[in-house]
Amino acid sequence: MTDSQTDGPAGRTPVELYEKVTAQGEKVRSLKAEKAPKADIEAAVKQLLQLKGDYKTVTGQDYKAGCPPSDAPAPQDNGPSPGEGEGEGEGEDVVDPWNVSTSSAKGVDYDKLIVRFGSSKIDQDLVDRIERVTGQRPHHFLRRGIFFSHRDMQQILDAYENKKSFYLYTGRGPSSEAMHVGHLIPFIFTKWLQDVFDVPLVIQMTDDEKYLWKDLSLEECHRYAMENAKDIIACGFDINKTFIFSDLDYMGISPGFYRNVVKIQKHVTFNQVKGIFGFTDSDCIGKISFPAIQAAPSFSTSFPHIFSNRKDVQCLIPCAIDQDPYFRMTRDVAPRIGYPKPALLHSTFFPALQGAQTKMSASDPNSSIFLTDTAKQIKNKINKHAFSGGKDTIEEHRKYGGNPDVDVSFMYLTFFLEDDERLEKIRQDYTSGALLTGELKKCLIETLQPMISAHQERRKLVTDETVLQFMTPRKLAFDY
Repeated sequence: MTDSQTDGPAGRTPVELYEKVTAQGEKVRSLKAEKAPKADIEAAVKQLLQLKGDYKTVTGQDYKAGCPPSDAPAPQDNGPSPGEGEGEGEGEDVVDPWNVSTSSAKGVDYDKLIVRFGSSKIDQDLVDRIERVTGQRPHHFLRRGIFFSHRDMQQILDAYENKKSFYLYTGRGPSSEAMHVGHLIPFIFTKWLQDVFDVPLVIQMTDDEKYLWKDLSLEECHRYAMENAKDIIACGFDINKTFIFSDLDYMGISPGFYRNVVKIQKHVTFNQVKGIFGFTDSDCIGKISFPAIQAAPSFSTSFPHIFSNRKDVQCLIPCAIDQDPYFRMTRDVAPRIGYPKPALLHSTFFPALQGAQTKMSASDPNSSIFLTDTAKQIKNKINKHAFSGGKDTIEEHRKYGGNPDVDVSFMYLTFFLEDDERLEKIRQDYTSGALLTGELKKCLIETLQPMISAHQERRKLVTDETVLQFMTPRKLAFDY
């Protein structure tokens, strides 16, 4: 249920209302596709009409899909402007596959984002159920709300309890040779999911996407995909359960994959992709067609060598919440082309060293800790660039304490320090003033240095031949 049901148009910008209408329209389509109860559909349609009326009251114009109001921000050169559900009203968080920003030092308001995107919160009941079903203690990413939102995870657990398997799908857009620690988050969690559920995994390297959006050659994008694959493999994935593929390679050798791309393309209109992604008439046609390529791995028939052409194997996608627009589109299309909707688990964003107002950039070496950084570089970056929640003087800090909710060093520890009790002790000591900012940064340095060093050692063992083995289409160690 959207918060606009009781608010009315007063105080809302045209952009906010436009996004509300667009999101509600998607909800109506989804309910109809799912053959929901008539009363639910009628209620959703009524709300849609009310929102359209509010929009016309504020703008003086009828709502038109794919045509944001005139005060919407102009698209940036590196990608579309926010589209469906990713508002940029005054003070609003901006979240889409290309841009993430917020005015809050605490970062994006994820509770509001859940409402805006129409997903479900991962609550304690769901975390407890995952523990019961798997027999394993939930990953600390779940315990701490780093993975905070989902779509249909209960359905995945139902199927698993009934001995019906599923598969995992995640990906990486290779825009540089070196990955940073934030890029590891979905892969660390995906490995845990693969281990506890014992299911196959496909990893898409969207080198074609980076060619379309970045000022890079095809050869550079493909080379970055191969280099990034080495870092992904170094996370410890089992070669017998994992298939990694480059779009530039796999599209040409898999008829099943390309056929699904074409099916998706036929069922999504230009107006829909403009509304979802903010594409404009000046965007190249490659961008407009790309969402179908990212959607295709959600369907098991894209990988006939793994699933023997079965079309009923459901997919679970762990990803950052900014990728959700792709899969809202996918879930809308799935029942129309005879496939199960993919389920999703959404993670929060890993903040830049300079603060949680933006996510990190691979093009800014000081915005994050990279997997190629030396121990000395890690120490220097954290000491020099990590945004502090401490007070200006030691005396003030001892008296009033620091704010861990805005302190980047503490935020990083919530991702990488696995000991819950120690993390809570650090929080309490920093809040009380017993722990100084320099001491908190030292805790982070001592956590990251051995972690990254160990990753670098594992990566050295990943040869070009190893990458080729992971990327060769083949039967995995599962029977379907």
